[in-house]
Order: sequence, then structure tokens, then C-alpha cells
Amino acid sequence: MKISHEEALHICDKAQYNEASKWEVFKLKFHTFFCKTCAKHSKKNTVLSGLCSNLHALDESTKEAMKKALEKEQL
Repeated sequence: MKISHEEALHICDKAQYNEASKWEVFKLKFHTFFCKTCAKHSKKNTVLSGLCSNLHALDESTKEAMKKALEKEQL
């Protein structure tokens, strides 16, 4: 049942996108119970995924206004 750190990180990534099986999630939780380094990584990965889900692309008019402002600053 012991898994390597590399496998734990791979399962962690899969779990973030709901692609990990229940057995993989169980193995990850078991591993992170004993490995504080992987537990810390898993927690940071969860926070980062949450932050990224809130990102929004700028609309074209905003992008153009920013581009013009940057060009003006360079002159």
C-alpha cells in the first residue's frame, strides 16, 4: 500500500481535476497522513487550483486600452 512521493504527487494532481479513483484518493490520504511534505504540497495545490478557477480573461477592449497605455509609457 506504500506509494512513492512521485506517485502521491501524480494522484494529487489527478484528484484536483476529479480524475483520481476512490482507491487512489485513499492511498494519497494514507500517504499524506505520514508524509508532511506531500501533505503540504497537496494543500498548496488545492489552494492554487481554487485561485486559478477564479481567473477571468480580459475582453478585447480592455486589452487594447492596456496596450495603448503601455505604448504611451514607453515613449
